[in-house]
Amino acid sequence: MKRLLAALLIISAAGTAGAAAPTALDWRAVPLPALDGGDLPPALFEGKVVLLVNTASFCGYTHQYGGLRDIWQRYRDRGLVVLGVPSNDFGAQEPGSSGEIKQFCELTYGIDFPMLDKQRVKGAKRHPLYEWAAGETGPAGEPRWNFHKILIDRDGRLAGWFPTATEPTAPAVIAVIEAALGAD
Repeated sequence: MKRLLAALLIISAAGTAGAAAPTALDWRAVPLPALDGGDLPPALFEGKVVLLVNTASFCGYTHQYGGLRDIWQRYRDRGLVVLGVPSNDFGAQEPGSSGEIKQFCELTYGIDFPMLDKQRVKGAKRHPLYEWAAGETGPAGEPRWNFHKILIDRDGRLAGWFPTATEPTAPAVIAVIEAALGAD
């Protein structure tokens, strides 16, 4: 019951401040340049619950990669995809090349979840995923630092968002993920 209440509070708090009505994300309309080259297929995300996280290798929150890896391993068979988006927007804490970022993530944290190539997540030139998310959350839900988390449900709608300091394995995050995944 506490988990359900926490999930409802987070979803309610995340809400759709500033948006008239929720808008579904169309994964086929979004560029998905992969960290290791080429493009990620939209089918990888369609019908899945997606935890979208802007990441950085040299941030005080970089340890959250471990929690993201754990969530990916725990829930991927139920339909969760963690999508990492390296960004140098905050404190220039992701200065490396794609190859350097990939190597760091794999060797340091054992990351094997999908990652986009380095992107902008704030400002006028932000990636379309973050443009869509800003329209759904309003200013309160926009990333203010690295490791901001946005949860997108199976229908491509905003399910919740969590600020940087909220660990990926926090009970509130887990509750919203489980609610979005539904019963087994």
